Amino acid sequence: MYQQITLPNGARLLTQYLPQAQSAALGFFVGVGSRHEAAEENGAAHFIEHMLFKGTARRSAGQLARDMDAVGGQVNAYTTKEHTCFYARTLGSHLDRGMDILADMLFHSRFSQEDVDLERGVILEEIDMYEDTPEDLVAERLSAAVYKGTALARPILGRQSTLEGMSGPWLADWQRRHYHGGNMVASLAGNFTDGQVQQLTDLLAALKPGTPSRISPVTYRPAVTAKKKAIEQNHLILAFPAPNYLDQRRQQVTLLNALLGGGCSSRLFQQLREQRGLCYTVYSFVSDHEDTGLLGIYVGLNQEQERAALDLARAVVSDLADHGPTQEEVDRVREQAKANLLMGAESVQARMSHLGGSALLYGKIRETEELVELYDAVTRDQLRDLAGELFQMDRASLSAVGRVSPVGDYAAWLGR
Repeated sequence: MYQQITLPNGARLLTQYLPQAQSAALGFFVGVGSRHEAAEENGAAHFIEHMLFKGTARRSAGQLARDMDAVGGQVNAYTTKEHTCFYARTLGSHLDRGMDILADMLFHSRFSQEDVDLERGVILEEIDMYEDTPEDLVAERLSAAVYKGTALARPILGRQSTLEGMSGPWLADWQRRHYHGGNMVASLAGNFTDGQVQQLTDLLAALKPGTPSRISPVTYRPAVTAKKKAIEQNHLILAFPAPNYLDQRRQQVTLLNALLGGGCSSRLFQQLREQRGLCYTVYSFVSDHEDTGLLGIYVGLNQEQERAALDLARAVVSDLADHGPTQEEVDRVREQAKANLLMGAESVQARMSHLGGSALLYGKIRETEELVELYDAVTRDQLRDLAGELFQMDRASLSAVGRVSPVGDYAAWLGR
């Protein structure tokens, strides 16, 4: 069982004590990501994530790393389109050190101009790395196309033109305006003491109050995009609109995605790779947000196999839309999902992430037993109806990167 403390300034603390654990995982989840930025601020949330590792009033960047390594701990962070997370894992006996380091980074980073100028170069290299990774680039271009003109279309990393205008004082001010009580959830799981819970409570209580960051609603719109790139394989994503992550059918979406392209026994893997040998890599994925979402089919292959693979992928989703899955498929992916859930619950890191992410994004936490019940309640008829709703070719989108055809050819294949 977890415990929740909600403070007058809006901040929340979720804890789950696991007496059998030797370690503890602590995370600070901040309800601000790239979609909360104005166009000219694009990349600010991610830039701040980097800057919090560059030194504080008490520690240099090197000292931060040495202090965590000295106790065998791990500290990291990530930025998404809807939130930022900073987390650490240590032995329970070293949790005080981990808490102190994370708090120092979050609330006392120095944002020196010299560090900003250096880290801007690192982020520009990160952007170039993504440009050189076609699997990432094809997905980024898909989002830019289907959410065109909105904050969800903009890259998490930002662009050179927006990053150039961000100074140390500007980034520090942006952080102060967004890292407040209403946007902050802390999560602690594993081996800890009541005194450490009180320390975290006092830390969160010192934050200025605020209201959670708001978003401008976004709607998926079908789109086609193609980018020529001199690489050996073509990288394609065929996508369909999907429910947002607040939708009550979330477990249904998870199971439908699993049986479509979630593993080696999935329909896409079996038919495109095992039976036809059209590709090495094929899978499906769900990219969902508070107000919208999509389900995509990714495949990487040579140009000669492209049309056959697209035709077969369309046949797979059309069959699911018309006839639904078999009962054997439903039972198999249901057991996969439950096994992943139950095995993940044995990890203090997974427990911490579940508590913090659920509280911040969904506004509620479902215990493992309740989630198992939700998966058990999914029926074959529900998945057939969901597939019929989602897999409509007139609402499909396509993103292509590589030695690809003109956009018009892909649009014609989609029937546009």
